[in-house]
Amino acid sequence: MNNNDLTKELSQITETDDIFKQPDIAHVFIHQHKVIQSHLLPGLKVDVKEFEDHIVVNTIVEKNIKIDKPVHMCFGMLPEKGIQKMVIHNEIQENASASFLSHCAFPNAVDIQHIMDGTIKVGKNARFRYLEKHVHGLHGGVKVYPHTKIQLSEGARYYSEFELIKGRAGLIDIDYEAFCEKNSVLEMISRISGKEDDKIMIKETAHLMGERARGFLSSRVAATGNTRAEVYNKLTASAAYARGHIDCTEIIKDNAIVSAIPIVEVNHPKAHITHEAALGSVDSKQLQTLMARGLNEEDATDLIIKGLLS
Repeated sequence: MNNNDLTKELSQITETDDIFKQPDIAHVFIHQHKVIQSHLLPGLKVDVKEFEDHIVVNTIVEKNIKIDKPVHMCFGMLPEKGIQKMVIHNEIQENASASFLSHCAFPNAVDIQHIMDGTIKVGKNARFRYLEKHVHGLHGGVKVYPHTKIQLSEGARYYSEFELIKGRAGLIDIDYEAFCEKNSVLEMISRISGKEDDKIMIKETAHLMGERARGFLSSRVAATGNTRAEVYNKLTASAAYARGHIDCTEIIKDNAIVSAIPIVEVNHPKAHITHEAALGSVDSKQLQTLMARGLNEEDATDLIIKGLLS
């Protein structure tokens, strides 16, 4: 399969084929360890080093640059088996602003590993929005390891979402850790549905180190079948007027097992952190209402789960 065919298939899977017609939208498509398509804009630098067993991607949004439309990053593999190992460094320089929409597509996976070690640096008063959306196959044969360190400078704002939009989770092992300086704002949201014997592990940690730093961690997990899920969210506050909140909501059904561990640590008398965790089965009143309207139990449950993850 040539590069054009790979690009076409990946873009159809991720529903991004229309971006090639728009010159004001930047994109980078990577299949395993090779760039197969890219288009950049002024002020956006992407340096790629390709190796046989991994790929290194260094991305910089330059100082004072505002990128209005999302930068599309597509990482994927079409074969049933293989390893994609990525080292990714994103730097959003002072007063810059950008949004990245990252699709990770493994539609045919039977035995695929997607390993991502990353760093994100958001400069002073910069804005960065990172949306990571996964498309997996139906076999549960994907192992995903996104591990990232995040550094927010004074006044920086960072927002991220991790979402499985299609297919089975397989094994997802998320590990994010953020360090937030004065007046910075952090929001991290994860939405994942597990089926059959999927395994989901979410570990998100944020350190509110500067005065008036704010952090919000939110996890939504729906576990059915024999899914096993562990959610570990931790917020620490060590500066005056730092504020944070942890919100965990998990639905379980069948033989699934879910554990949620929200940890708050306050090391300054003028800091404040709250947390909320809810674990349980599908709400019986919602289920009965939907079934009374003609849905069977399985369809009604799926609808409730979609509502939770939306």
